[in-house]
Amino acid sequence: MSTAITNATAATTTSATDAATAMKNQLGMNTNDFLKLFIAQLQNQDPLSPQDPSQFLGQLAQLTQVEQSYNTTTALNNLLTAQNQVLSNTAVSLIGGTITATGNQANYDGTNTAAMKYSLPAATASTTLTIANANGQAVRVVNLGSQAAGTTTYQWDGTDGQGNKLAAGAYTFAVTGTDAAGGTQTATTYTTGKVDGVNFSNGTAALTIGAVSVPYANVTAVSAA
Repeated sequence: MSTAITNATAATTTSATDAATAMKNQLGMNTNDFLKLFIAQLQNQDPLSPQDPSQFLGQLAQLTQVEQSYNTTTALNNLLTAQNQVLSNTAVSLIGGTITATGNQANYDGTNTAAMKYSLPAATASTTLTIANANGQAVRVVNLGSQAAGTTTYQWDGTDGQGNKLAAGAYTFAVTGTDAAGGTQTATTYTTGKVDGVNFSNGTAALTIGAVSVPYANVTAVSAA
């Protein structure tokens, strides 16, 4: 009978140890959780065959690591929350201002011209601007001729190749050219316009320019409203 009790108690102790180790490795476990498991282990150990004290010291060291990890995670979460709040407030403050951001979208409101800003790394002898709709279909191809290196803005009037007015919405554009040596030059494109709103639906701030959505992180320049 004594042997049966001893084996059962030892099994309980082993089970408690395994549970403590497993729980320790799970994210979100705090100091109180660990202490409860530790005390339960002490209460259920075999008094005729107590656990090796060195193992308890090791578990206490693990407790310290768990507490430090928990405190670090909490501090980081608080820091991220504060940072997101600051970014959100900054994003909202940009409403009404004009921004430039990395991207290839332009908003056409159906009436006014849409600005398509781009920067060529080198001068070109011939240059082509291609404008596409939301489905990726080219609706206008513009021959820009020779272009100097640097940043330029093309004002699109919202018409297709036949001069027909297109619907308001978000359009994409790309600029490529050929230099004097016959090499291909691809321009860096930018989304620019007046911010009219901010969207937080995905947990990050995105500025809206009409039908165009611009990630806050893509903004490279801002001018006052």
